[in-house]
Amino acid sequence: MEQAEGKVRRVVIAGGGTAGWMAAAIMSKVLGKALEIRLIESEEIGTVGVGEATIPTLLTYNRLARIDEREFMAATKGTFKLGIEFVNWRQKNHSYIHSFGITGKDHWTAGFQHFWRRGLQEGQASDFGDYCLELKAALENKFAHLPDLGLNYAYHLDSSLYAKFLRKMAEEYGVERIEGKIVSVQQDGETGFVSSVTMMSGQVVEGDLFIDCSGFRGLLIEQTLHTGYDDWTHWLPCDSAVAVQTEAVEDPIPYTRSTAHDSGWQWRIPLQHRVGNGLVFCSRYQSDDDAIRLLMDNVQGKALVEPRVLKFRTGTRRKHWNRNVVALGLASGFIEPLESTSIHLIQRGILRLMQMFPNQGIRQEDVDEFNKQTREETEGIRDFIILHYHVTDRRDTPFWRQCASMDIPETLAHRIRLFRETGRVFRKADELFAENSWIQVMLGQGILPERYHPVVDVMEKKELGEFLDMVKMNVAKTVASLPSHQQYIRQYCPSKMD
Repeated sequence: MEQAEGKVRRVVIAGGGTAGWMAAAIMSKVLGKALEIRLIESEEIGTVGVGEATIPTLLTYNRLARIDEREFMAATKGTFKLGIEFVNWRQKNHSYIHSFGITGKDHWTAGFQHFWRRGLQEGQASDFGDYCLELKAALENKFAHLPDLGLNYAYHLDSSLYAKFLRKMAEEYGVERIEGKIVSVQQDGETGFVSSVTMMSGQVVEGDLFIDCSGFRGLLIEQTLHTGYDDWTHWLPCDSAVAVQTEAVEDPIPYTRSTAHDSGWQWRIPLQHRVGNGLVFCSRYQSDDDAIRLLMDNVQGKALVEPRVLKFRTGTRRKHWNRNVVALGLASGFIEPLESTSIHLIQRGILRLMQMFPNQGIRQEDVDEFNKQTREETEGIRDFIILHYHVTDRRDTPFWRQCASMDIPETLAHRIRLFRETGRVFRKADELFAENSWIQVMLGQGILPERYHPVVDVMEKKELGEFLDMVKMNVAKTVASLPSHQQYIRQYCPSKMD
């Protein structure tokens, strides 16, 4: 396939939800004048949206789409997020926070963790998190915008309200929404490209480029093009989730909470008006009924809906762009939501597609490069998630014994060995999680580096102590000056409560 005949002018998005409307909104905003964009969705097919936690990259998407933050947060009943607290992961009754931003001050030869490691040895250092502004602000339930993005943050939002917000924006930029279900897909006899889809109403929707946002079904990418799927359940064994929304009984905290249980973990995402809760679990060790009971016994506030069970298989499509179909969201694969990467991967797929947009026809070089970049990014995130499960002191249940003893990808094994033996972490270009993320999680899960970089020994003991104290004091001073998270939301982006 050298090049598809003809230019790409008609884009068809199969499916709405967060993925579909994120694609429609930014494509219409940036490329709208050159394209005819249509989105097909059915009111009858519900979205998986259960209340979403995000990571700081969403700020980039919002900026590119020129979305006003106050308006967006009020519309999605959003709150701010400074990180994720992991409870019972390393061992029962132990917790740590993986926060955004950086910890301490780095030297060009060595990261702050090396100075902290020597300080620990000398009895001069306290908890690693004490030197991180985002982490201390999270623990004290404080938040404010600081100059030059001095406080790194993301959002908690209601994903169905986010889709509605993006839909309004996309329609204003000319996207046409078509209501109904797709009943058949037509392909070109020579190229195998998707040429059109037929609706239950009989309407035929033709396109040059199709974006598959049909969820786990993968209507175009899998059911039509048989792209194939790489299963990662041998590394990420959880295959089920139960989700429920509850009334808010306290002010929202500025972080997501992830609590490990016997056969999986529970999420808690505080919004302005309610709390999103869920339990991700492995059906090999826990039944759906047990999971529902466990979740309902561990939520606060009255349930607003019936708990619902979702089934999934962790892994990724072998190609995320196949012929003239690009898969986004759940149609492209699924890495469980432990580090809130779902919306990020949708966003990256959209931005990557726009950077390589095939307006002069689809070229195999673009398709191959898109797939290579997506694969590398997805595998990096996969390794980061496996780290949480594998590096643990827990051996109290069959699930945790399986996680601790399983073989892991060599790419992850190398990172763990490198940090354990030298304290070093290297980030690949364009990799999502920065050095500080890997350091916080590896320390949190119980890996203490055996040695530190020799540059640290250039500092006198007294000088090192003063340096560590100064960083800690600056963090504490800034945190003390911040308003409470709830207070800030109330004046910055209050939502209209239903």
